[in-house]
Amino acid sequence: MKHRTFFWFFLPTATAMLLFIAFPIVSVAIQSVYAPHEQVIVEVENCTPFGCTRSSAIDQEATRALREAQPLGRFVGLEIYLNRGHLAVKELGELWRAAPDLGSFLSRALNLPFYGALAFTLTYTALVTPLSILLGFVIALAVNALPRALRGPTIFFSLLPMIVTPLIGGLILFWMVDSRGVLGAFIQYLAGDPTLSVKASTPLMWTMLTVYGIWSSAPFAFVVYYAGLQTVPQDTLESAMIDGATRWHRIRYVLLPHLMPLTTFMALIKLMDNFRVFEPIISFQAAAHAQSLSYFIYQDLGGETRLLSSAAATSVLTILGIVVLLSPVLVRTWRNFGKA
Repeated sequence: MKHRTFFWFFLPTATAMLLFIAFPIVSVAIQSVYAPHEQVIVEVENCTPFGCTRSSAIDQEATRALREAQPLGRFVGLEIYLNRGHLAVKELGELWRAAPDLGSFLSRALNLPFYGALAFTLTYTALVTPLSILLGFVIALAVNALPRALRGPTIFFSLLPMIVTPLIGGLILFWMVDSRGVLGAFIQYLAGDPTLSVKASTPLMWTMLTVYGIWSSAPFAFVVYYAGLQTVPQDTLESAMIDGATRWHRIRYVLLPHLMPLTTFMALIKLMDNFRVFEPIISFQAAAHAQSLSYFIYQDLGGETRLLSSAAATSVLTILGIVVLLSPVLVRTWRNFGKA
């Protein structure tokens, strides 16, 4: 393809990426280094026949003029990134000097809001991403081995978690794990504790959120892998069977190498998606036990006092976290591309 032809072919896509991806990210990054102007306070003297009193009042005109002169706010640089609500550099230094050992330092650091949310986000991403891909692969192998008459209904039921709206699916599971629900009562029976509540336990809530993430993400991996299995060369599989390869050997040496590009693709998609975990926390009303970086942004943007600068800083840190997580996969993909 000629360069001129490629340019005009790619121009609409590049324009859309600039308008809807690049420019908003730049705007958020700029907002994260500005803080709202403080209100201008003036001393007002009120005199009556019984004497004069002084009180403080907001100078509305001066405050409005200041905001009009500097609409972005006052420049604070990296102050928002380093404060207690985010990286908490000062607080980490104090904890490091006071902690007797590394374990104590880490446990105390997780009590800081940002690092507590980061810990859950990384744990959720590290568990849900590989386990959902593995489960989807196992389901795809099982469905592919079924007779054709049974594949249609099985595929339909396998896709139900993806068909159901995530918020609705989370609410249904949330009701099921209630102490009066089916799963909640079963967990109490297994533990031998009739007072056990998933909603009141942080470890159980983290486990339930992870299970829900795997359940809701596996159908995507199943669909991709099932489509990929239809493209596996049958001659290669038949040759492997003739040579005495077992089912495990065929999976390891034929199917997995053939499906590796799809695995890389799904890893990229699911890493980005899981690192932005938000809906399960809302569905399970789990904010008291688990918070994510996306939930932090939701909190900053909600309520009467919208902390736009704080939300922007958390957004930038979230983007940087996604870039760090994707780096190994992108490097591997680039190396494979170079060898091709």
